Amino acid sequence: MSVRKLKPITPAQRFRVVNGFDAITTDKPEKSLLAPKKRSGGRNNTGKMTMRHLGGGHKKRYRIIDFKRNKFDVTAEVLSIEYDPNRTSFIALVQYKDGEKRYIIAQNGLQVGQTVTSGASAAPEVGNALPLSEIPLGTIISCIELRPEAGASIARSAGSFAQLMARDGKYATVKLPSGETRLILVTCIATIGAVSNSDHQLLVSGKAGRSRWLGRRPRTRPVAMNPVDHPMGGGEGRASGGHPRSRNGIPAKGFRTRSKTKASSKFIVERRKK
Repeated sequence: MSVRKLKPITPAQRFRVVNGFDAITTDKPEKSLLAPKKRSGGRNNTGKMTMRHLGGGHKKRYRIIDFKRNKFDVTAEVLSIEYDPNRTSFIALVQYKDGEKRYIIAQNGLQVGQTVTSGASAAPEVGNALPLSEIPLGTIISCIELRPEAGASIARSAGSFAQLMARDGKYATVKLPSGETRLILVTCIATIGAVSNSDHQLLVSGKAGRSRWLGRRPRTRPVAMNPVDHPMGGGEGRASGGHPRSRNGIPAKGFRTRSKTKASSKFIVERRKK
């Protein structure tokens, strides 16, 4: 994996850093695993804008990803590593022994021709999915389930990973990408290795138009608004806006909003470091 800095042939290209896409092996997706992706433009079913700063952008089709990895003890060959417009990580097209094809999140180091498998009997190698009860302690993992058979929900974005720290009874202690340490049931499945495309954080878009292509519309700074629109708006001249806070008046910069009685608090061993 690598990134390239472009020559400044236009003002937009001057600061642009692009992905080399060395890991990508094909530019055509598997048609049987595509689904339409409707664009809402941030509007709900009545046409009211409920999410700001969304809309426009290049047309996309959704790639159906196997987050559950529930085809146990059947080996699959990696056919290709592909780009996915719906996520920051790359995806891998795998074909099982019985002929079925599925997309999975590609781990760092996954190669075409490699075989992957899932289940308790799988070896703890990159790309294989195992229950937390079978993974050696200290292993780097990703695509972790929070509830058994619910599908991966943690550490799925480009370059992210978690670490299996300990096991005690029916819970495993996992250090999450945020720095939080949490208890997760050992029956939950996780994939060995970090997620691919770790260079994603190094990319520089170069111009505002690229955000528009991604479907992100401009965001107005709160201090530029009127008092009727935002707590930080108004004032004579260029006012600082006072203490940073959201449109609803909730302070930013570390204000704790988590409920004191939230049920999952007992599973959090250590909060993330600021």
